[in-house]
Amino acid sequence: MTTLYREGSRAVRGVSGPLIFVENVPGAGFGELVSIEADGHRLSGQILDVEEGLCIIQVFEDTIGVRSGKTTVWLEKDIAKIPVGRSLLGRILNGRGKPIDGLGEIGYVEDELPVHGLPLNPVKRSSRNAFVQTGISSIDIMNTLVRGQKLPIFSGSGLPAGQITAQIVNNATVPSAASKFLVVFAAMGITSREADFFVDAFSSSGAVDHGVFFINTAGESAVERILTPRLALTAAEYFAYNLGYDVLVVMTDMLYYCESLREIGAAREEVPGRRGFPGYMYSDLASIYERAGCVSGRPGSITQIPIITMPDDDMTHPVVDLSGYITEGQIVLDRSLADRGVYPPINVLPSLSRLMNKGIGKNKTTEEHRALADQLYASYARAKEVERLRLIVGDDGLTNDERQFLKFGAVFEKNFLHQGEGSRNLEESLQASWQCLFTLPDELLFKLPPSVIRQKIRKAASQ
Repeated sequence: MTTLYREGSRAVRGVSGPLIFVENVPGAGFGELVSIEADGHRLSGQILDVEEGLCIIQVFEDTIGVRSGKTTVWLEKDIAKIPVGRSLLGRILNGRGKPIDGLGEIGYVEDELPVHGLPLNPVKRSSRNAFVQTGISSIDIMNTLVRGQKLPIFSGSGLPAGQITAQIVNNATVPSAASKFLVVFAAMGITSREADFFVDAFSSSGAVDHGVFFINTAGESAVERILTPRLALTAAEYFAYNLGYDVLVVMTDMLYYCESLREIGAAREEVPGRRGFPGYMYSDLASIYERAGCVSGRPGSITQIPIITMPDDDMTHPVVDLSGYITEGQIVLDRSLADRGVYPPINVLPSLSRLMNKGIGKNKTTEEHRALADQLYASYARAKEVERLRLIVGDDGLTNDERQFLKFGAVFEKNFLHQGEGSRNLEESLQASWQCLFTLPDELLFKLPPSVIRQKIRKAASQ
């Protein structure tokens, strides 16, 4: 083993995956950054744990070549931070906050902020009660996103979650002239093909000029993957609380993030929890999701849309399950809708926005919004029931009302749920809603008052 030096270098006792175990590092602190010299290579890392004379360091790069007697660790006496400023706008960064867009270093830096942020005082939390338009009708009308909300998208493997993510990033806005709006995008563990897709999509739409983008690919380290969403949220907090922006943070894919937690937990030989994930995964996810919200007395807001892949379409998977506990609803992608060519294939029946009622209604969206959404839900749910009934009794066994609901279900999927890759503003989504309901007779529109039926549905039918 090498000799211990005053500067903080220590001998390596062992290496396991992305972790280095170093003995007796006086003055080492949790979360402190380190520099590592190994066989002439310079690496960087962060102290993950200090216990019983053993310092555990997670390395941002590959640990190949790191070995006892040939490696020196130097304490940097600093924690992970990200430089922030208006010059971040329009930049594409890697999972450690370094530019990868070929535009050089970040320009004028106004501050450097710790990536772990500060927990929001629950007493100081406030609500903006304002609508965030995603451009997707099934979200904007039936599962409305509200400023400060955290609303995940649950997707099965092979479903077009990436395309929907890009569509939201390109088209999301706050329909208020007084609001400043931007998107912060964080990708974790994606393939190079997916990275190219996102960069091309954001560049061609112009969205790249109005946001900040962090991309960690599957070939990069698991440690960097864990850092990526925290960098994105710290940048979002700066724009929200210092500059007064309403910020939408879109993060994909939280499954890959949690698998990195599992990888590091296995390297530390931690006692695993459900399906091998660490027992602290709930609190770790909460430390990310709970950074959404609004702060009383400060401008701006942070809204989150995390994308989570469900292995085997299993909504009881630990990552999906725990995310559902912490967040405020879910948008569920459906394989059967995708198979029928419906895009985006959002199944509105299991989907839910728990804060929807705070962001809709008079002077926000439209006065009839709640009743309209309820009628669409009730009618589509009835249409799906009739579909199952028809398999048993056949078409001849259906009543006239049941046939009407079947017709509505087909029109609803074709003209409302299916909208292609284009964006709809609120008025266009409302118009599509009323036109779908026109297929039902008035007596079956039991969620809507007669005045609304006359004014809205008949008007929509004439257009």
